[in-house]
Amino acid sequence: MNLFDGGLEQALATSGPLAARLRPRTLDDVVGQRHLLGPGSPLRRLAEGGGTTSVLLWGPPGTGKTTLAHVIAGSGGRRFRELSAVTAGVKDVRAAIDEARDALAMSGVRTVLFIDEVHRFTRTQQDALLPAVENGLVTLVAATTENPFFAVVAPLLSRSLLLTLEPLTDGDLLILINRALADPRGYGGRLALDDDAVDHLLRLAGGDARRVLTALQAAGDAALAALGALGARGADAPARVDLATVEQAVNRAAVSYDRAGDQHYDVASAFIKSIRGGDVDAALHYLARMLEAGEDPRFIARRLIILASEDVGLAEPGALGVAVAAAAALEAVGLPEARLALAQAVIHLALAPKSNAVIRAVDAAVADVRAGRAGPVPVHLRDGHYPGAGRLGHGGGYRYPHDHPGGVVGQQYAPDSLVARDYYQPSGNGFESRASQRLAFLRATLRGAGHPAAAHGDVDEPSGASGHEAGRAR
Repeated sequence: MNLFDGGLEQALATSGPLAARLRPRTLDDVVGQRHLLGPGSPLRRLAEGGGTTSVLLWGPPGTGKTTLAHVIAGSGGRRFRELSAVTAGVKDVRAAIDEARDALAMSGVRTVLFIDEVHRFTRTQQDALLPAVENGLVTLVAATTENPFFAVVAPLLSRSLLLTLEPLTDGDLLILINRALADPRGYGGRLALDDDAVDHLLRLAGGDARRVLTALQAAGDAALAALGALGARGADAPARVDLATVEQAVNRAAVSYDRAGDQHYDVASAFIKSIRGGDVDAALHYLARMLEAGEDPRFIARRLIILASEDVGLAEPGALGVAVAAAAALEAVGLPEARLALAQAVIHLALAPKSNAVIRAVDAAVADVRAGRAGPVPVHLRDGHYPGAGRLGHGGGYRYPHDHPGGVVGQQYAPDSLVARDYYQPSGNGFESRASQRLAFLRATLRGAGHPAAAHGDVDEPSGASGHEAGRAR
């Protein structure tokens, strides 16, 4: 279907969704994606009628993929054919290619074939495009929100130029809002927004142009209807949209939160302390509060990774893996889906047994180093592989642990001045209750029976930490 057919275009221009009415007609009207639109760039040359390179547009929803396709189609005197991978099949693809072949043969007009959500095409459907793309019969512009290295077949990917679109910035979105308020295709000066209403729209958008314009239309139309019902609308009295109007129109309350101010730090602090304290419900509340307010989700993921070692540590050895996996999931799928991975990590960390032994151990070791308590490396631990090391005695007398029962043998590892320093002091919580037994055995074995650990009668390999568990404790 061609969205540039006259009747449909006219209908959308007057009564369609705000995002459709305001769709840019030239590259200069496109907001954002400046990294792709510079002079001489492949996309600009394609939009200006030059070049036949097929392109894959990859980016989050509402970043301008469809808009760029329409701009390309509206320039250079080319035909435009649009397919949606949601509804089209192989038959539709072949029909579009046949039409492109006929148009080129009869009138010399080339065809731009736009396929939205190309990741929904099966491999067979994508393969059907290859010959036409290969010989330049069509210029393919395909849009996807999924990673094309996984969602698009390699032959099609290799024949296309991959262009990555970024989420729009708040500055970009503000340009769109002001354009919608002033442009005759939008509200043409009939609407005015309070500052807090604008801020809420920006938070709701999450870098998505379509979302911000849809929310603006819902609030703007509601304000105009209310003003008209009161009979108060005049030529010089634009309808005013306040925060309450936006909240009611989109059914989403504004969250009291300033990403650069006190609320950012206060909510983040309460979030961490709730997890540390084991209140999973409060932790989920603060997670939701940050996400709804537009907090950078990568900030949340980083805090969870830190907390996993600082407040859980070896009381639950899998905690760090869960936090890191949540951060990786965020990078892989983005919001809103990644909120599930973040919530899973929050629940896991809140329910996990807690220990701050890891941070206490490393801070104590760092404090000794900064205080100058280092000392030379024991001679038997020094590198003995380079020529001349043997004459210096380096490595001599080292006892290889794997040659001894249990893989442990008594010998000195720390510098002389730090032999008796015990940095790691496990708690009795979770896995650390078993790790403490293993630790006592190791210290007594390494340092000899005279070490204080031997006084507790726990110098034998503890049965609870042998085999698989002992391996984990290491």
